[in-house]
Amino acid sequence: MKSLPYFCRGEVIRGFGRGSKELGIPTANFPDSVVDNLPSDISTGIYYGWACVGNGDLYKMVMSIGWNPYYKNIKKSMETHVIHKFKEDFYGEILSVVMVGYIRPERSYDSLEALIAAINSDIEEAKMKLELPEHRKLKEDNFFTSTSSSTSVTPSTTASTSQTIQNGH
Repeated sequence: MKSLPYFCRGEVIRGFGRGSKELGIPTANFPDSVVDNLPSDISTGIYYGWACVGNGDLYKMVMSIGWNPYYKNIKKSMETHVIHKFKEDFYGEILSVVMVGYIRPERSYDSLEALIAAINSDIEEAKMKLELPEHRKLKEDNFFTSTSSSTSVTPSTTASTSQTIQNGH
């Protein structure tokens, strides 16, 4: 995937409500405008990278891009699990992420338990891969130290008016 690392930013919106409640693995969801503007070579599947909520600290993350075959979604989504325990929800905040690498394609599972086990395996793999020097250096990218408002940063691609910044930050 030539587009990796891929930088994007958008407002956290309410998703399907399954991450925290059903899976015990909360996710932050991007609006359609961010999903619709993904480069064509970013295929569906599970990615890993770095994430920052608002102007807060930087954390490791895993992200599912696709239709979540287990749930048979009809709408493509980008669901980010920030590997950190937050005290409260952060709907409406700006989430900035850099997708560093690809873990696997999306797939369906025979049970909810198998899906949860796969997600936990993805989280562990992301934690290990993000310790590699070539991935750690992306924590220092100016994308994360720039303001989260699209009015102060010149994006190369803008998705509607939803404060979205993508590659070219």
